[in-house]
Amino acid sequence: MGWNSWNTFGCDISETLIRQMADSIVSTGLRDLGYQYVVVDDCWFNPVRDSAGNLQGDPTRFPSGMKALGDYLHGKGLKFGIYQVPVDQTCAQYFDSYSGSTGSQGHEAQDARQFAAWGVDYLKYDWCSPNGTIDDQVAAFAKMRDALAATGRPILYSINPNSIHAKTGPLRNWGDVANMWRTTEDITNAWDSGQSNGYPMGIQNIVTVTVPLAAYAGPGHFTDPDMLEVGRGGMTDTEMRSHFALWAMIASPLIAGNDVRSMTSATKTILANANLIAVNQDTLGLQAVQVAGDGIRRVLVKRLANGDVAVALFNQSASAATVSTTAAAIGKSGSSFTLRDAWTGATSTSTGTISASVPAHGTVVYRVAGGTTSAVAASPTANGIKLVSAASGRCLDDPQSATANNTQPVIWDCSGATNQRWNVVSGGTIQIFGKCLDAPIGATAGAVPVLWDCNGGTNQRWTVNADGTISGVASGLCLDVNLAGTANGTTAILWSCTGAANQRWTATA
Repeated sequence: MGWNSWNTFGCDISETLIRQMADSIVSTGLRDLGYQYVVVDDCWFNPVRDSAGNLQGDPTRFPSGMKALGDYLHGKGLKFGIYQVPVDQTCAQYFDSYSGSTGSQGHEAQDARQFAAWGVDYLKYDWCSPNGTIDDQVAAFAKMRDALAATGRPILYSINPNSIHAKTGPLRNWGDVANMWRTTEDITNAWDSGQSNGYPMGIQNIVTVTVPLAAYAGPGHFTDPDMLEVGRGGMTDTEMRSHFALWAMIASPLIAGNDVRSMTSATKTILANANLIAVNQDTLGLQAVQVAGDGIRRVLVKRLANGDVAVALFNQSASAATVSTTAAAIGKSGSSFTLRDAWTGATSTSTGTISASVPAHGTVVYRVAGGTTSAVAASPTANGIKLVSAASGRCLDDPQSATANNTQPVIWDCSGATNQRWNVVSGGTIQIFGKCLDAPIGATAGAVPVLWDCNGGTNQRWTVNADGTISGVASGLCLDVNLAGTANGTTAILWSCTGAANQRWTATA
């Protein structure tokens, strides 16, 4: 949690501005709510390194030097963040809005030591180049990871592989490289940019890209949908509330980007929502998973450390809609539950129904307590599990990593690739790439299961039985390999449960 200079000020920064912002973060109480990191983005540096090749602060913008700025922030009980790139030019330099070529390429160890000497606590490392394969990116980002570690100073490492580049952020779990990584192109101050993942990105567009990546998040490694646009205009109050609530649910860094010195009471009410901050900062570090969605209404679920479950009822449509789910669908069992509204603080009780009338582009969040929470509720693992057919030794496979509705799973030689990694999450759904394994409604023996948008229906819930069979809650039929086939490409079907080898599956890491 913290604040970053870019969204509001771009290159128009100085040590005076940063110090004023730090003072306001303290005086408004944001620091005490967890907003600690003050990140100085692009354009902080002298465009020319010194004679020894060291980075320097811009002498006009930061005349006291970067260490002095870090000392000031530390003296306020805050942490110091800074920006750099793994290539030769920063983004501002690439687009000729700032002179020089002062990227860290070839200077990684030297720059890491400089950051540590200045007291830096957070490094934002931005690709800023159209060049390089994803393997090149991994190698370059890992070089700075290792250089930071070698300094002995704990520095939170945030990367963006997407900037001016093919969108590689969603293509792998970058948790082996960084503490957090951007999933999309840069955010813009708008609800919908019309981009699937291109520059720039609106709020709901980013959510669509990031939600399927829930399995990658966990303590020390989080997906990053970019900085907050709360308090910058461009959206309604409802949309800004939704923006903040969704970022809280998907365990995103909460990095404000507004002018804290002049924020309105409405903006402060959103940024200072202690209920949502608690959901975001929960020690389990889980990202919410989607358990239902029809393209208009979506239900996201995040299991919390004390056994509660946070539920977001998200309405993407342009008019008010009722969004509903059940305790069973979010992984809760029992007869009575307490629901606390994260926005109003009001509590209510329910025997199982969780529902609200949600305004257009709005998000209602409930913290659900009571009953028993399933150990697998909303808890995908970073690598998922392989489902290995006892008959063939081959794995249940999503062909070519398809994410289109109606994709039919097959068996294939086990490779350990992500298209063979499945997650059993809330209510017994089996998910891959954010899609649910779905049995056709009213399925009879011989029906073909497919991948489909998660909608919370019983036809998307499965029971993993003690004998290794996997049966549909709605149909009672078992996941079967067609005609007991063992060849690559054989489709999965549903069939009356017999316990035969072609219906038994072993879950392995």
